[in-house]
Amino acid sequence: MCQLLGMNCNVPTDICFSFEGFCSRGGKTDEHRDGWGIAFFEGLGCRIFLDNKPSVVSPIAELVRRYPIHSTHAIAHIRKATQGKIALENCHPFRRELWGRYWVFAHNGNLLDLHPKTGNFYQAVGQTDSEKAFCLMLNTLREQFPQGKPPIEKLYAVLKDITDALSEKGVFNYLLSDGEHFFAHCSTHLTYIVRQAPFAAAHLIDEDITVDFCELTTQSDRVAIIATTPLTDNEVWTPIKPGELLVFQDGLPLNIDEEQLAISN
Repeated sequence: MCQLLGMNCNVPTDICFSFEGFCSRGGKTDEHRDGWGIAFFEGLGCRIFLDNKPSVVSPIAELVRRYPIHSTHAIAHIRKATQGKIALENCHPFRRELWGRYWVFAHNGNLLDLHPKTGNFYQAVGQTDSEKAFCLMLNTLREQFPQGKPPIEKLYAVLKDITDALSEKGVFNYLLSDGEHFFAHCSTHLTYIVRQAPFAAAHLIDEDITVDFCELTTQSDRVAIIATTPLTDNEVWTPIKPGELLVFQDGLPLNIDEEQLAISN
């Protein structure tokens, strides 16, 4: 299946180190050769780069590796096609506007028999189950909260219900962000690490590259990296439990009380 990479941090940070190792999984250290993409939030703006070439030979991926774009939210995806042809319109991440903000989504898995009703506000452009699921999620949120983005507890509760329903159709690992909150759902495999003081050196699994974050950070910096499988071999990564939906903000997972959510609903 596909590979996911996300970053959420409390200060704008570049993702070059993580992306270097991640990019190798698109045809060098792994078999995911059916396209790739990455999105960076910068304020209310969102840069997105997509290519249907394997990331290891993509000139656009080379640009991203060498161009230190600083962002607090980034989502990347390397595709191994299950549904939909190898084409630009089927490359993740996907982007739409909701409540005056861009939303970006990438999915790892395979959802069977997903046929959202036609006539909804959001429609898929390509043929993937992933884009259909993203449009279904946004259509539901738009219907539930027509006046605008609700408090995170209410948003989380509805998003969790949608996620659980879609997970019944197959594997549904995903990353989702609007540049304010960063959501990560594990169906089978998803891990994360929070880098903060005291910083140390990290060594990539897929490339023989080491970076000493002590030289690149301040004591107040905090960065969460989320990936399908760990990117480094000398750090402790935390597995996200199957069925768990985490929300990251400022480089840390938020503590959302699900018992309180049940009462408020």
